[in-house]
Order: sequence, then C-alpha cells, then structure tokens
Amino acid sequence: MTSYALQPRVAPRLPGTFGTRRSLRLVERNIVSYRRMWLMFLTGALEPVFYLLSLGVGLGQLIPNVTGPGGAPVTYVHFVAPALLATAAMNGAMYDATFGIFFRLKYGKVYDAVLATPLTPPDIALGELTWCLMRGGFYAVAFTIVASFFGVLASPWAVLAIPAALLIGLGFAGLGMAIATYMKSWQDFEVVNLLMMPMFLFSTTFFPLGVYPRGLQLFVEITPLYQGIEIVRGLMLGAVGPSLLLRALYLALMALAGLAIAARRFGRLLTA
Repeated sequence: MTSYALQPRVAPRLPGTFGTRRSLRLVERNIVSYRRMWLMFLTGALEPVFYLLSLGVGLGQLIPNVTGPGGAPVTYVHFVAPALLATAAMNGAMYDATFGIFFRLKYGKVYDAVLATPLTPPDIALGELTWCLMRGGFYAVAFTIVASFFGVLASPWAVLAIPAALLIGLGFAGLGMAIATYMKSWQDFEVVNLLMMPMFLFSTTFFPLGVYPRGLQLFVEITPLYQGIEIVRGLMLGAVGPSLLLRALYLALMALAGLAIAARRFGRLLTA
C-alpha cells in the first residue's frame, strides 16, 4: 500500500522580493474591512477643515499678512491652508500605519493568516504602504476641495499640491510602519503622539519660522512635516525652486527606508 506524506496547502513563505500584484490583495482586504468604518474616514478628513475654518478663516481676519516663502507677505489663510493640507496627508497615512498595523499584527493576527497565502512579508509591507497612502490621499483630496472655495489655489503650480501631499503621505506611511513593528503595547503610542504633536504645532503650521529662536528653528528644519509643508506652501503660493526637489528627496528616502525596515521586521516577527 502506497503511503503519501501530508503536504501543507501552501508552503510557508519566507521573506522575499516585493510583488506588486500580490500586495494589492492586502489593499483589497483593507478596503472590504473598512466598508463598515467609513465614519473614521469622514472624521479624519474633517479635522483639518475645522482648523482651516476656525484659525485660517476666522482668526485670520484678525491677523495681518505674514511672511510667506521668499519673504513675500501673504494672508493668513493662504499661509495656513498649505500646512493643513500637508498635515491632513500626514495624519491619514500615519495613524493607519501605526494604530491599524499594530492591531492587525499583534491582536487581529491578520498577517499570520496572510502568510498562509502566496503573499510574503515584503508584500505585506508594500500592501500596507499602498493602503496608508490611499487613506492619506483621500484626506488630502477632501481638504483641497474645501480649501479651493477660499481662493488658496491661485498659483498654477497648485495643481501639483495633491501629488506633493501624496509624497508626504508616502513618507509618513513608511515611517509609521517601521515604528509600529517595534511596538510592544498600546502604551507605546504615546511615543507616536510625542512625535506628531510637536511637529504639527511647530513645523510652521501656524507661524513663520522666523518667530522661533534659532535653536528651535534648527530642530524644525530637520523634521519631515516641515519639508512637506514647505513643498506644498511653495507650490500653492508659486514660490518654486530647486530646494523643493531636495525636500521631496528627503520624503522619498524616508518612505523607502521605512518600507525596507518594515519588510524586514515583518519577516522576523511572522516567520520566526
């Protein structure tokens, strides 16, 4: 009598190369999962709109023109709106890249189930990066539609504001994924808030860089959100120069580094 050794339906997947088509399956999974959580998307998209209405439009009536890119004076709403667009992209990507991935990794055990399919850890990293980018892009587009009614898209270069916001979301999605793979408990998210809140408040979101002491200026100038705000602000106000390309390179490298770290960490955590 012939005996047959039992074989698993799908062989365990070791860390491999990135497979774009395979990673899209994880994006599809997230879309289906979030169909019943559409309110989370709505509230996240409305937050920067409320800041624009209350501070940019409301408080802006009491604030004289501020110094914009290149030293040119601009109205307060024109100064704040690009920063809030960059912040919307950051929030949309960063929160899902940290909170969402941590839950799916540590509690939902989603990725353990995913590895029973042909997907590899790099596919998981690329799929989650794509999903986080989509969420950040949704926030950015929603904010831009509202902001356009206040005349803040006057420059022809403003058509590149959405692609710039996508680059910001890409950079923060990579950073967030890398951070999430090192988290041990929900208490570790205090570190995320500690990183994001100072960037939001001090990265020239509401005030020009010149109002800060030089020591604080040096700190602000190396933060990723500042790079993103300067790109979007330069495009929306028509102050375009070679420095914007360097800032874009900064965000692109941050995204690639985060993706590489997350892929390696997923491999260690899920295939050990």
